[in-house]
Amino acid sequence: MAQVGQRLVLAFDFGTRRIGVAVGNEMLHSARELTPLTARDGIPDWQVVTRLVDEWQPDLFVVGLPINMDGSESEMSKRARKFGNRLHGRYGKPCTMVDERGSTREAKSIAREAGHSGNYRAQSVDGIAAVLILEGWFAHCEGLPGARTSS
Repeated sequence: MAQVGQRLVLAFDFGTRRIGVAVGNEMLHSARELTPLTARDGIPDWQVVTRLVDEWQPDLFVVGLPINMDGSESEMSKRARKFGNRLHGRYGKPCTMVDERGSTREAKSIAREAGHSGNYRAQSVDGIAAVLILEGWFAHCEGLPGARTSS
């Protein structure tokens, strides 16, 4: 396991049909989207997830937690937690849940500015949302005591 500040992270934007995926480097605070996973009622093809884990060798997973605007749990947040628990259980890597309120709305805005047609089923923004979740986690971690800060 790489030391804090130098970890490779796989982030997920959980959904019932698609799960957005991003990979990022904690030291560089950089994240990029990967191909979203197709899911059946929130369950991905675990063989595809295993290939991702084998390819990227992440030190940590970050999963977006879709909580309600008032901060309460939603049915989707319970399902996202279950997905995070399964990632941890299957691959033995730590999994952090991150408040993702507004990430999909922001991802759609970014996509529209880049010329997206507006058909989000045909052209998903799940990968962009996963990048936003990961970038938000990087920003949060930078403010914690003992975290790397840039000078």
